[in-house]
Amino acid sequence: MNRLRTLIVEDDFAVAHVTRGFVERHPHYEVVGVAPTGAEALRALSEQRPDVMLLDVYLPDMSGIDVLRRLRTAGGHVEVIAVTAARDLETVRRARAHGVHHYVVKPFPMQTLHERLDDVRRTLARDAELGDTGELDQVTVDALMRRDALALAGQRKGVSRATLQRVADTMGRHGQSVSASELAETLGMSRVSARRYLERLVESGLAASTPTYGGVGRPELRYRLRA
Repeated sequence: MNRLRTLIVEDDFAVAHVTRGFVERHPHYEVVGVAPTGAEALRALSEQRPDVMLLDVYLPDMSGIDVLRRLRTAGGHVEVIAVTAARDLETVRRARAHGVHHYVVKPFPMQTLHERLDDVRRTLARDAELGDTGELDQVTVDALMRRDALALAGQRKGVSRATLQRVADTMGRHGQSVSASELAETLGMSRVSARRYLERLVESGLAASTPTYGGVGRPELRYRLRA
């Protein structure tokens, strides 16, 4: 895949400068423009045709959510990473409703942004593999939906996205329910860590847990990926 063309939408010159530096240090991305207002962002989206947009919510002429709404109404499918100080629940929900799967709260280190950029690059690479296949079957649709849900689940503090993906992949290969102990032995991690990742999948709606009885003491929880 070629370097991904990136548009930065940020009205603070200093923040835009730092963000641009972070993006340009990533080997698979290049910055094709910086827009300080929503109107200029919409113009740049039309003229530059970026692959990815880093979008602030607080802009001087309109909110980043309004930029998203206009973009989606016009049929734009650019991948969006919200990069903003806005952290209220309503803003996050509205961003998600407009197709934002990655949300970076200011201030942030370069590593955090690079992790989100890596996630987006993997998503676009997998989409490219599908190509223009027309209608998708149920298995493919489920896989795409699960991939997006995993990306969101992996953004929780204290959770490694790579490890969460390994846990989900292992459960998928296993085909049956697993316990935290079984997963820990398979992946070479502690039972406590395995249990934490399994519970994160449950919280995200990607897995279900069922208690099993019959032994001595507390019932054992077993986990299975949802279909």
